[in-house]
Amino acid sequence: MNNRFYSKLIFELSRPGRCGYSLPERAVDGYPVDLPQALRRQSPLELPEVDELTVVRHYTNMSNNNFGVDTGFYPLGSCTMKYNPKINEELAGVFAGMHPLQPAAESQGALHVYYELQRLLSEVAGLSEFTLNPYAGAHGELTGLMVMRRYHELRGDARRTRVIVPDSAHGTNPASAAVAGLQVVVVKSRPDGTVDVDDLRPLLDDTIAGMMMTNPNTLGIFEHDIATIAALVHEAGGLMYYDGANLNPLLGRCRPGDLGFDIMHINLHKTFSTPHGGGGPGAGPVGVRKGLEHLLPLPRVILDEKDNIYKVVAHDEQSLGQVSGRLGNFSVLVKAYAYLLSLGREHLKMVGPLATLNANYIKEKLKDVFELPIDGVCKHEFVFDGLKDKSTGVTTLHVAKRLLDYGFHAPTVYFPLLFHEAMMIEPTESESRETLDEFIAVMRDIAREAIDDPETVKTAPHHTPVCRPDDTRAALHPVVVWK
Repeated sequence: MNNRFYSKLIFELSRPGRCGYSLPERAVDGYPVDLPQALRRQSPLELPEVDELTVVRHYTNMSNNNFGVDTGFYPLGSCTMKYNPKINEELAGVFAGMHPLQPAAESQGALHVYYELQRLLSEVAGLSEFTLNPYAGAHGELTGLMVMRRYHELRGDARRTRVIVPDSAHGTNPASAAVAGLQVVVVKSRPDGTVDVDDLRPLLDDTIAGMMMTNPNTLGIFEHDIATIAALVHEAGGLMYYDGANLNPLLGRCRPGDLGFDIMHINLHKTFSTPHGGGGPGAGPVGVRKGLEHLLPLPRVILDEKDNIYKVVAHDEQSLGQVSGRLGNFSVLVKAYAYLLSLGREHLKMVGPLATLNANYIKEKLKDVFELPIDGVCKHEFVFDGLKDKSTGVTTLHVAKRLLDYGFHAPTVYFPLLFHEAMMIEPTESESRETLDEFIAVMRDIAREAIDDPETVKTAPHHTPVCRPDDTRAALHPVVVWK
C-alpha cells in the first residue's frame, strides 16, 4: 500500500474538473433536477473534486486507521467500551423508519419497548420508576439533580441549595450540580479511597439538598459505609444520588435502591450494550424511589390497563418539565432492551462477577511492576500510580502511547486526580482470558523496556499513522479548515 497516498487529505487528492457522479438534467417523470435560481447558493462550495474510486479508497483506508471495539481491546476505565452484539444493532434498525411524533395509536410496538425497558431498569436498580428521556450520562445527572431540586421546592424547603460530592467523583458530578443551580460541597476520601464519614458529618445541615456518590467509587473500591452514609444524609433531610457510571460490577449482586439511594442515572451506553467512543449516541435514564415518580420529566409512557394500550403523558404540574425533544435516543434504548432480554435474569447476574474477576486478574498480574496505591480486592476497575520504578523517567503518558504500538488502546490516564501518575484499567466482563493475558504480557514488556530502553518508550508510538502530534498546540491552536 502506498501510505503516502492514503495519508493525504481528501482535498490533496482533489483535481479541478474531476467528478464522482453524473445526474440527468431532467428526471424520468419530467420534473427538473436543477433547483430554481432563488434557491441556489450565491457562491459555490469549496468541495474536493475527486472521482468515485478515489473517494471510496480514501474513506475506506481512513476508517482502517480507527481503533474500535471490533478491532481490539479497550482497557478503558471510566468510559466502558464493551462489545455490542450485532443483533442489537439490527433490531434497533427495525424502528429506524418511525417518526418521533408518530401518534401513540400507530406506535404501540415502540411504546411497548419503552415501557418494558422502564420496568426492567427499575428491577435492576431496585427503584420504582425510570424516565428514558435523557440523552447521555451527564444529561441524566443533570436530570436527576433537577428531580432533587424539584423535590425540595415542592416541600417549600428553599434553603437546600448545596450538594455533597466526594473528591474522587467523576468530573461531571460537580459540573452537573453547578448547571442545576446547586453549590458543590466536597467531602474528602480516606487513604483507602472511600468516603471519610468523619469528614462528612460536619457538612450535613439544613442547606444540604443531597449527596452524589458512585459505588464502587472511581478507584473501583466498594463503599462499605454506604448504609451509614445514606442514613446520615436522610436524617439531615437530603436525598442520595447514585452515579450509575460504575453499575457494571453490581449487576446481579446488589441494587442501588436497596443501598439507600433515592435517585440514580444509568449509562445505557456503558452498561447495556452501546459503546459510545467518539461522543455518541448515548442514553442516561433516571430512576427514582417510590414517592418521587411524579417529579420525573415528561413525556412519560404509561400502560392503560383498562384498554390495554400504551399512552404518552405530556402534562403533569408536579413534573420538573421536559429535558429532551421527545422520548430520548430510541435506538440506544432498543439495544439496551435487546441486551437485557438476551441475557435474561440468570445470565445478567454473571456480568458483575466476571467484570470483577477480570479486573482483579490483571491487577494481581501487574502489581509487581506497576505501583498499586490501594491494595486489596477491587471491583470492575482499579488504578495504578505509574510504574514502580520511577527512576527511568517513563510516565503514565509514555506507557499509554507505547501501548498503541502493540495494538492496544490506552486506558484512562491521569484520572482520578488522587494520584499523580494515575492509570485506570477496566477490562469489562466480555473479554477472554487470552486477551487479558496478551495485555498483561505487553504491559510487562513495556515495564521492562522502561528500564532497558527508556527512550523507545518515551518517543512512542512509532508504528501508528500519526505518531507524536503536538497535543498542546492542537488544543490551543486547532486548524479545522482546509485553507
